[in-house]
Amino acid sequence: MDLHYRVAIFGSARIQEGDQDYKDVFEIAKGLAESGFDIVTGGGPGLMQAANAGTQSAQSSSHSIGLNIKLPREQEPNSFLDIKQEFSLFSNRLDTFMALSDAVIVAPGGIGTLLELFYAWQLVQVEHICETPIILYGQIWKNLLQWLENEVMERNLFSKSDMHMIFHVTEPLHAVDLIKQIHADRLQVEHACKNFSKYRKAIQTSKDAEHAGYLTNLLKQ
Repeated sequence: MDLHYRVAIFGSARIQEGDQDYKDVFEIAKGLAESGFDIVTGGGPGLMQAANAGTQSAQSSSHSIGLNIKLPREQEPNSFLDIKQEFSLFSNRLDTFMALSDAVIVAPGGIGTLLELFYAWQLVQVEHICETPIILYGQIWKNLLQWLENEVMERNLFSKSDMHMIFHVTEPLHAVDLIKQIHADRLQVEHACKNFSKYRKAIQTSKDAEHAGYLTNLLKQ
């Protein structure tokens, strides 16, 4: 197992336990944790909680990590976190997600989830981070992908090559298997790119040290 291979799971804070999306994200995180991957979420309720709970249910050596944001509503840390950190600024939190994560799963969500999706995608596009797979989970993303291809790409506002790390799956097992295959392929590459190494400099040179020391401490876990 690649030490500290981490998967970020983004998704809505509003989807409750019992909802099918909650169950699916729980199963995805559990499957990944059973395979030895750490899971990184926003640390809050909803699908973030589902991912953290799924990780802990695997009873493996994988870490359940939460990067919580201080908000006037919705965002209290869930109770399924092995490691947690709170942030005052979305920008610091987003950069920490990117530095820690080697793959991204985007579950159903709203504005915050879309922000995380497009931030990760932008950094991949401009090569600020490694070629990080971004897996869109669920039927909710079908129309978005069609719009991007039929409207935005059709007008040459971005290139087809910008889609090369975007994947769309609708079954929990497919998401787990895809991550496992990508990781297996990565193990065949000598000196494979790691986001913690590639993107860490941007974190460490930040004037706001809210997240700088946290990254270093986390890798000691």
